[in-house]
Amino acid sequence: MTETRTFRVITYGCQMNAHDSERISGLLEEAGYVPAAGDGDPDVVVFNTCAVRENADNRLYGNLGHLRPTKLAHPGMQIAVGGCLAQKDRGDIVKKAPWVDVVFGTHNIGSLPVLLERARHNAAAEVEILESLEVFPSTLPTRRESTYAGWVSISVGCNNTCTFCIVPALRGREKDRRPGEILAEVQALAAEGVLEVTLLGQNVNSYGVEFGDRFAFGKLLRACGDIDGLERVRFTSPHPKDFTDDVIAAMAETPNVCHSLHMPLQSGSDAVLRSMRRSYRAEKYLGIIDKVRAAMPDAAITTDIIVGFPGETEADFAATLDVVRAARYASAFTFQYSKRPGTPAASMESQVPKAVVQERYDRLISVLEEISWAENKRLVGSTLEVLVAVGEGRKDNATGRLSGRARDGRLVHFAADPAAGIRPGDIVHTTVTYAAPHHLNSDSPLVSHRRTRAGDAWEAGRVTRTPGVSLGMPSIGAPPVPAAATHC
Repeated sequence: MTETRTFRVITYGCQMNAHDSERISGLLEEAGYVPAAGDGDPDVVVFNTCAVRENADNRLYGNLGHLRPTKLAHPGMQIAVGGCLAQKDRGDIVKKAPWVDVVFGTHNIGSLPVLLERARHNAAAEVEILESLEVFPSTLPTRRESTYAGWVSISVGCNNTCTFCIVPALRGREKDRRPGEILAEVQALAAEGVLEVTLLGQNVNSYGVEFGDRFAFGKLLRACGDIDGLERVRFTSPHPKDFTDDVIAAMAETPNVCHSLHMPLQSGSDAVLRSMRRSYRAEKYLGIIDKVRAAMPDAAITTDIIVGFPGETEADFAATLDVVRAARYASAFTFQYSKRPGTPAASMESQVPKAVVQERYDRLISVLEEISWAENKRLVGSTLEVLVAVGEGRKDNATGRLSGRARDGRLVHFAADPAAGIRPGDIVHTTVTYAAPHHLNSDSPLVSHRRTRAGDAWEAGRVTRTPGVSLGMPSIGAPPVPAAATHC
């Protein structure tokens, strides 16, 4: 009898990587592997890597070094490295860490099971990096990590040339999925009880460029509104240069599209934006925010900001603070600029000294927290719909609370009677009693609690699996009902 081999996938980086890891898990399960239980040593460890931040290399090689004694103590154990850092470093990974068995890139995730078997058979490392997409990731089976929320890729790659970003070099030019294929996957998830879907792309609102429809993304959002059982639709990330009024209208007019928008700013200085090759300026950016707020006054807007880009002056940084104060962000992902080899910005003159970057970064965080706290305080006394989640509240056990996300994406911790039987995936309505910069608390009795099929699935310990969805025609409308995915 063939021994069943176990696996564990370790993910770094963005939501796109996290979704790729779900596909890696689905592939390995289809190939006969099973997820490793508890803290035991698996037979296969897969690192799905990120290359965006400067410390990505150190983090990977440090973890590979820590794992080496474990592998030596467990003959037959295999280590695989995939993702953006694998696409960038290629065979150098095996040179630096000869105990790695497989290296695969962003374009050939589907090759992993074969590469693992080939490495076992040949007792030698297998390195396979493709320069373009082998198969669209959506055609691969997926082991979803959540019973109540799911990611759905609408495109991969990026056609932009931002001087700080290495992603286009690693994930290639934008490739769009057909609308019918996307909607079939969304409907399959909804049929499984999933309540919330996030549409993913490096630049979601340039979606449709491949088949010549610049309004395709707005149509896609509206079509998601016709899918039975789907209660929340989110998307990330758009690019200000491609953001169109029809998307704002679709958000405002489609009931299940959440009034939350992640709109990357990067810098509020026109000079820095020009140097970044971000083809919008602060005035246009704030104009989009104004239109969104006019259509959806309750919208929560989040962003990305880079501090200390080469050549950034104090006046440039002050311009960023001006935009932050005008935009009134609910939260922000903030980064101190770090050089990424292979990007134009890495060789630019006028690199900002680390001490200056740190001081500006600290000031930015202070302003952002002041604003987000003020915005959150406005919600005290209001009643919010919360989708109960797993792992959102690190202190829930100590405080006796549960946690989840409001429709606008804000994190809410709420008091819950253990006897009420509230499960992750259920929906509650609760009244906010306290606001902090990064979360809301509710210590009042629940207004309502609705049990859901997603909560039933979580309680039963089921895992949401979806098969690969084959390519469809470029049409918008209700997709045919796919066969339901199976549970175990």
